[in-house]
Amino acid sequence: MTYDRELNTARDIIGGHATWAAIDPESVARMRLQNRFKTGLDIARYTAKIMRADMAAYDQNPANYTQSLGCWHGFIGQQKMISIKKHFGSTKGRYLYLSGWMVAALRSEFGPLPDQSMHEKTSVPALIEELYTFLRQADARELGGYFRELDAAREQGETAKEKELLQKIDNFQTHVVPIIADIDAGFGNAEATYLLAKKMIEAGACALQIENQVSDEKQCGHQDGKVTVPHEDFLAKVRACRYAFMELGVEDGVIVTRTDSLGAGLTKQIAYSQEPGDLGDQYNSFLDCDEVTPNEIGPNDVIIKREGKLMRPKRLPSNLFQFRQGTGEDRCVLDCITSLQNGADLLWIETEKPHVEQIAGMVDRIREAVPNAKLVYNNSPSFNWTLNFRQQVFDAWTEEGRDASAYDRAALMSVEYDETDLAIEADARIQSFQADAARRAGIFHHLITLPTYHTAALSTDNLAKRYFGEEAMLGYVKNVQREEIRQGIACVKHQNMAGSDIGDDHKEYFAGEAALKAGGKENTMNQFA
Repeated sequence: MTYDRELNTARDIIGGHATWAAIDPESVARMRLQNRFKTGLDIARYTAKIMRADMAAYDQNPANYTQSLGCWHGFIGQQKMISIKKHFGSTKGRYLYLSGWMVAALRSEFGPLPDQSMHEKTSVPALIEELYTFLRQADARELGGYFRELDAAREQGETAKEKELLQKIDNFQTHVVPIIADIDAGFGNAEATYLLAKKMIEAGACALQIENQVSDEKQCGHQDGKVTVPHEDFLAKVRACRYAFMELGVEDGVIVTRTDSLGAGLTKQIAYSQEPGDLGDQYNSFLDCDEVTPNEIGPNDVIIKREGKLMRPKRLPSNLFQFRQGTGEDRCVLDCITSLQNGADLLWIETEKPHVEQIAGMVDRIREAVPNAKLVYNNSPSFNWTLNFRQQVFDAWTEEGRDASAYDRAALMSVEYDETDLAIEADARIQSFQADAARRAGIFHHLITLPTYHTAALSTDNLAKRYFGEEAMLGYVKNVQREEIRQGIACVKHQNMAGSDIGDDHKEYFAGEAALKAGGKENTMNQFA
């Protein structure tokens, strides 16, 4: 809706009520434009269409890959989108990621927790709602600035300026973008997954990411002890997510299925199989077993039949069964093909290092069965990117016969190597990793799960060192406030960012000249004008 259309609609409605004469149609039009999305489902439907269009654009050209950064607070997500609009003029191709790891570590009432699905499941939809509350406020704040400029232009009789501002208002790009939300392993059985998925979608999520670990043994993808479930158990949860999307009328909802099989060597149960070659049989074929005779079978042994032989799966003291060493990649490929053939839209393969060819090798195999297979990939802070890529360059040079004798492969993280040719080439590979992986390895979406967890720690450490040290107040002024002013960081006007000016507008709408507004000449925020 354009400004004029909203204005005329408000006039018509108000004109139909004799007692509403004090309601200003222009104020109503502005409030409506500042609140484009009335519910989380409005957001989910809107952002799902964006994501689907981006997926189609990637299929046409892998240079059209997308990106996101993880969030643990609404303010963090808001500032990311404000910064993206400020620096790039558009939010196209940039999303937000909601990490279950960060919810566990930073949002649980139990205090900081490891990534093991022990946090309250309702904290995930609550964070989705919070993120979108802050993004909608960013819309209201930016549009409110345009409305003030519009009023000033009209007072000064600047017709051209007024027209320019109306065009900006009518073509306003919202800060609301897709959120890929982590539902972990579903927090229980398929019914529990369905119920939580509904809450997340109702809060605004258009994309749900679910992993094939067991809920009660779930581990972070970059830690040991991961336990996977048979395919049918996982697919029941995938279907539960799709049913949730369909029930709520978000037909374009996106499901991202994550496999942890590359690093997961354990399973809690043996899959049910009806006939040789079915999914259950394929899952069981990876089990590490010993052949036994009938006389060797103990009273509590579990026995399966494989190729006419009696096989005893190796059971650990934890009562878990283990897979054969070296089968992780084959299991990953089977997981991915199975997921895509049963309702998933995107894949996520959790790896132990960022290596384009490792990922591409699996994707090539997946695409033999599903040609348009696409991935979401975790550019994880769990990887030592500097060391990994320096070692990749070292290995490439050695294979090419180049002299790498000046470098110690095990110590390549050392600062003494920072300005060397090897380090420079490694940094270039890190810089191009996302584009290279999008082109070669089918990665549609690149994300960093925990960026602001680390940036918050780093910036707080630096501030504490300076403020509580010799610099005292200069440690804050020089390195924080002065940089905010010089770099044009809107948050330097923190009252405005928190909604003070929006509140003043509403006070004027509601009380007219009697409004007690905060933005007068005594407001110290004017020092930053």
